[in-house]
Amino acid sequence: MELKVLPDTRRIRAYLRWSDGGKSPARYLGQVEHETRAVNLAEGWKLAWEKGLLTEEPPAEGSWASSPSVRAVMRANRSKDTRPELRLRSLLHKQGLRYRVAARPLPELRRTADLIFSRPKVAVFVDGCFWHGCPEHLRESRKNAEFWRSKIEGNQARDAETDRLLQEAGWTVVRVWEHEAPDVAAARVISAVRASAADRDEPNTRCGA
Repeated sequence: MELKVLPDTRRIRAYLRWSDGGKSPARYLGQVEHETRAVNLAEGWKLAWEKGLLTEEPPAEGSWASSPSVRAVMRANRSKDTRPELRLRSLLHKQGLRYRVAARPLPELRRTADLIFSRPKVAVFVDGCFWHGCPEHLRESRKNAEFWRSKIEGNQARDAETDRLLQEAGWTVVRVWEHEAPDVAAARVISAVRASAADRDEPNTRCGA
């Protein structure tokens, strides 16, 4: 599956690409317009299936990814360096803030933040709408509904516990939804870093790492 962004309109088109004797032909599937790459990929697989271009592939033994579209979401779900993270990091860097990426705020706690500002003690998490149960964009799966509900509720409970443990250790936690406008999210992070640095009398708020 391949996604192409039209430079003039910023519209996104989905193509099915395959290997054929050393060549790589592509079939245009249609336009997709969701907020995240993962959901757009899933929509592309759905279009390909509806056009009769796919043969249903049985899931691997023990797999809970029950369809090509669900497997597309799983493959697209990176643990770091997602597009929302990269955009946020770019804006923060331009403002002179420095940070560590994919690091543990507390070495003894096996919880990784997407960004940490060590001296002002600010931890930033960029949460995916599906995995963390975004109230605006979560659409419950019709297949294995109970499994997915339990999975997401478990993630939410873990998020709440992580926030509590970090706050008890003196950290400020900022959670950003992947659908948030990057400039708005960056403003929230900058505000938290500067406020925390001021509380700690940090002389240089430009260097958060």
